[in-house]
This record gives sequence, structure tokens and C-alpha cells, in this order.
Amino acid sequence: MKIAFVGKGGSGKTTLSSLFIRHLAATRAPVIAVDADINQHLGAALGLDEVEAAALPAMGAHLPLIKDYLRGSNPRIASADTMIKTTPPGVGSRLLRIAEDNPVYEACARTVRLDDGEVRLMATGPFTESDLGVACYHSKVGAVELCLNHLVDGRGEFMVVDMTAGSDSFASGMFTRFDMTFLVAEPTRKGIAVYRQYKEYARDFGVALRVVGNKVQGPDDLDFLREEVSEDLLVTVGHSDWVRAMEKGRPRPFGQLEETNRHALRTLHETVDASYAQRDWRRYSRQMVHFHLKNAASWGNERTGVDLAAQVDPAFVLDEQAMATPQPA
Repeated sequence: MKIAFVGKGGSGKTTLSSLFIRHLAATRAPVIAVDADINQHLGAALGLDEVEAAALPAMGAHLPLIKDYLRGSNPRIASADTMIKTTPPGVGSRLLRIAEDNPVYEACARTVRLDDGEVRLMATGPFTESDLGVACYHSKVGAVELCLNHLVDGRGEFMVVDMTAGSDSFASGMFTRFDMTFLVAEPTRKGIAVYRQYKEYARDFGVALRVVGNKVQGPDDLDFLREEVSEDLLVTVGHSDWVRAMEKGRPRPFGQLEETNRHALRTLHETVDASYAQRDWRRYSRQMVHFHLKNAASWGNERTGVDLAAQVDPAFVLDEQAMATPQPA
């Protein structure tokens, strides 16, 4: 299951995504956590100190390795240099699975041990001084999009992505790559504005979107959210002494998280689990191709010097059958 946490900057999406990751780990589910935000804070939210968080390998720095591995023996892709962030898999491509070892995870993922279980953490890497004026952040998350495009995952295993803030995630097709998108919204006009923007953009692509109200301090805040987002409001989260202690560098056992917030996390988990029955692999594959052709026409063909439309394998569907197909050597 692929889950995204989105929201405006400062809404608390990184905190909530880290709590959900801890909750999943406590159930002993296989979890890959991905920090795809321009501000890299997920590692710290999962308990890493500054040195450990800074030592996380940047996925963007390993993009050639990722492309070469995923290309496999796909005859439609002449070389890793002709792969772009939207390149879809086809016959001969190598696919990623959550609970496996492979060169991509070996290079990019690090195990984070939590109170109850462990997760593998990957990060796009921060926006560096050398990037200023010559690159946009979306070039960083291209590695994440490629991995999502080649991921075959089942019920009971999870990739949780802490997305970049606001509507920046719509700069690529990555927003369509998830089984469930949780939009973290504060009970404010700005928080609701991001929800409305996301809702409008996502409507035509069948994106499953639910709102998690954060920093809800009383009935008035709850009424405001209910009025503004209606049936999209799934659950709300209020003040947490556990989170405040964590932010001060005084972590407590996860089992001491307030029961109201633990209940909210269970609700998120149940909602994600229920969404599996709505998964449409064919639509997922069609959307992948749609955004690849769009990117190819707008910049990819010129950048690579080849017709990237030829990379599309019209008979290939990323589904359970592909999951069962042996990986190319």
C-alpha cells in the first residue's frame, strides 16, 4: 500500500506521517518511509539525531544506479541515460517490492529501529547550495517517482511518503501514485485553501483523498473543519504531550502516546486497508503512461534526444501478475 501525507508548510504532516509510520511498525508490518519534502525532517521525527539524519544517503545522488537497476533487460529502454522520472516499466524491467533486498535499497535506505519494530528510511536529499539557480526541487524527487512507478506492493505492506508542502507535488504525476493521500489541514483559512487546491487538481485522476485535521483545540475548530471539508474529514488530532516531548529531544516510549491519538492512527490504518479493495492496476498503469507521454513531449524528448514514447510497453500492466513474474537477472 502506498500512502502520501500532504499539506501546507507547518501543518504537521511530517509529525503525523512519522506517527503513522511508528504505528505501522508497531504492528510488525513491512514499512519503507520516504522523506520527499524539500525540508528534510522525517528522520528527526523518527528519532534520528542530527548526525544520523545528515548521514542518510540522498536518493538523487544515486539516480544513475536506480535507473540502471530498474531498466533491467527492458528492450524499449536503450540506456539508463534515456530514462526520465516518469519512465514506466515494461517486460524486462526490474520491479521493486517492499520486503526485499535489492541494490536500490542497499544504496538508498537505512534501517531505523523504533520502540516496537523497525522501518527502512529513504530520503530525496536536501536542496543544496550547488542547486541554487540551476535546479528545481522536482529533479530531486524524480528518484522517488521512478521507484513508485516500479513498485509492486500488496496488502499489509507499506510505503509512506512525506511529500513536499503545498501543491508542489502536482509538478509531476507522482500525486497519482498512491492508494491513499492524507491531507493534513489546520482549522484555518490557509489550511483549507491547500485542501481545496489539492481537491480540484486531484478530482480528474481519481485520487483517494481524506483530510486529517491537526492542531484541533476545541469544538469550534472541529465545526470549522466539518463545514469546510465535509465528508472528506476523516479524523482530527489535538495537542500531544508525547509529540511535544519528542520535539524537545526527550522521547517517550511510543506506547505512551495518548489514546485519542492512537485511535486516530488506527483509523488511518483501517482506511488505508479498506482502500486496497478499490485498487485499479489498469488505471494506475494508464496514468503512468499519460504523464510519461506528457513529460516526454514537453521536455523529455529534447533533453534525451530520443522519442520517449517508444518506451511505453502497451501490453504491460503493473499488477499482481507482474508481481509474480521472476525478476530479470
